[in-house]
Amino acid sequence: MGTMGLALPWEHRIPPVPRDRERRVDPFREPATPTGLDPAAEAAKAEDSALAAACQSGDLRAYERLYAQQGARMKNLARNLLGNPLDAEDAVQDTFLKVQRSINSFRGQSSFVTWTFRILVNTCHDARRKRLRKKEVASEDEAGEPLHPEPRASSSHPALRMALERALAELTRHQRDVFLLYEVEGFHHAEIAAMLEITEAASKNTLFQAKRNLRALLEPPRSGDAARAH
Repeated sequence: MGTMGLALPWEHRIPPVPRDRERRVDPFREPATPTGLDPAAEAAKAEDSALAAACQSGDLRAYERLYAQQGARMKNLARNLLGNPLDAEDAVQDTFLKVQRSINSFRGQSSFVTWTFRILVNTCHDARRKRLRKKEVASEDEAGEPLHPEPRASSSHPALRMALERALAELTRHQRDVFLLYEVEGFHHAEIAAMLEITEAASKNTLFQAKRNLRALLEPPRSGDAARAH
């Protein structure tokens, strides 16, 4: 598998497994929320609902607002899932076409943005499957020799970037999706659960497993372990 082309700051470190960001103690427990309504959250919810209604009415300016608000974030996620910016651009364009075609099926069971990102994630996975099939056919045409795309290393910390990309490639699809959506894109578990059509508990558990596997893949072997290996 080729490298992921991960678009995140390379100073980012994988935190120890028992810690789920600095603000949480238990990785499987969301922080307690104060009673009453959060004005910012309520405003965001109202804006999301208004944007969905405008898109459903056929207002093209609403789609432009959706792109202005979420386009960069969507491209970043698509690039991380697909490995290069050109495929990411295509995936985002395909996503907006699918959103327009299926807008009347949106029922508000999740936020409009969450629904849009669910379509994007599925579009990216479809694109990956098509790309893999094409590579398999090309490999067979070239006497069965596998194709290995050239890794793209960042100008800063190239070794770290390549190591993290290789480690992410070793994760399961769901582990990689949850890790990118939560740690890189900043979505909450409730949003990720809606995007991936899983439970919040499954999202939290998958993130825990992803962090544990990444730490195992990225941490150098201990001196005692190295000695026993010989």
